[in-house]
Amino acid sequence: MPEYLPLELPDDPKLAGNITHFARALRRAGIAIGPGRVIDAIRAVEAAGFTDKRDFYWTLHACFVNRPEHRIVFAQIFRLYWRDPRYLEHMMSMMIPAVRGVQEDRSAQSAEKRAAEALLDGAEAPERDLPDADPDEEEVEIQIDASQTMSGQERLRSLDFEQMSTAEIAQAKRMIAQLNLPVKPVQSRRALASLRGTKVDAARTLRLAMRQGGDMHKIALQRPRPRWPDLVVLCDISGSMSQYSRIVLHFLHAVSNARGDGWAKIHAFTFGTRLTNITRHLRHRDVDAALAAAGAEAQDWEGGTRIGDCLAQFNRDWSRRVMGQGAVTLVITDGLDRDDPDHLARQMERLHLSSRRLIWVNPLLRWEGFAPKAKGIAAMLPHVDSFRAGHSIASLEDLALAISRPDDHGEKDRLMKMLMA
Repeated sequence: MPEYLPLELPDDPKLAGNITHFARALRRAGIAIGPGRVIDAIRAVEAAGFTDKRDFYWTLHACFVNRPEHRIVFAQIFRLYWRDPRYLEHMMSMMIPAVRGVQEDRSAQSAEKRAAEALLDGAEAPERDLPDADPDEEEVEIQIDASQTMSGQERLRSLDFEQMSTAEIAQAKRMIAQLNLPVKPVQSRRALASLRGTKVDAARTLRLAMRQGGDMHKIALQRPRPRWPDLVVLCDISGSMSQYSRIVLHFLHAVSNARGDGWAKIHAFTFGTRLTNITRHLRHRDVDAALAAAGAEAQDWEGGTRIGDCLAQFNRDWSRRVMGQGAVTLVITDGLDRDDPDHLARQMERLHLSSRRLIWVNPLLRWEGFAPKAKGIAAMLPHVDSFRAGHSIASLEDLALAISRPDDHGEKDRLMKMLMA
């Protein structure tokens, strides 16, 4: 829980209105809060009193938080809303780097930027007494247009991640959080009893006949048991991929925490100059905390690229652990590697043989004149099943098509003709 600052009540407090606006900010930040819980919070504060800041914090915490991953978000929004008299300046300093705020010198904590976005999203803050504010100080009016049209969303879906502004990146991350990556079940050798099965279950049929003295009154049927594959993602976090890799990791977090998409397990790795397993970090429900932990784990952010050596490490140390059941593999990289192309080709071939399906996502494919001229791209391309772009929200949505259709090759066939010419 953050440090406490003194709470000073104005002469004419609007406590119920402030609690209501505070609940709206929590709801925009992802905590499910209805009108009933807001009423309960007002009554609880009335019963507990407003004289002790610690009691006030835990009273609202008991009313609004019922999941562990919501504690950090609640703490950050509570600090910004109730304890910082210049909270608007502080939040603007976190959302727009050019604006210097009262706490700009320190780095943002987990969920702090999301808390700032929730408090600045649409609704105006209620009037409140600010004892530290100068009455002669010029007021700055902040107007935020919360209206959103379908044409704006469509433009954002097709916009390149590198061309997005800070506000557009924030909106893109919220849209990516709603994406999923469904997969169809695969055929399994094991069977499942079914009244409408297509195959006779001989063993079960004989057991039923033995119970009837050897007379066969019923034929037991069975069908293949559905089995869902694993998903393995290898994401390049080198300097040339820095902007894309951050957005892609938001997408991987959304996929890792989605329910009902069919994936048995999801394993995520980052690589630049070395390979890092970030699977356990992406399982954290809070996206800010998850990516902060993943960034601390991977020490080669925005560094060089050694794709061949990192794939060799994966094939040697992790392939048998995470790909034993025929996993679908996503390789997200621009393919700009200066190491030995023959070594890279051998490692890609081995990765391809271990995968049920190997899909390469390359943001450079956004250029109309893209050609496989780089040695690294030419070495990797023959050993993938599908080659797709990964520079926009729309391109990430199209990954579902590449996974669900085994005959989808993306741009591979066209580029292979250019490579063989």
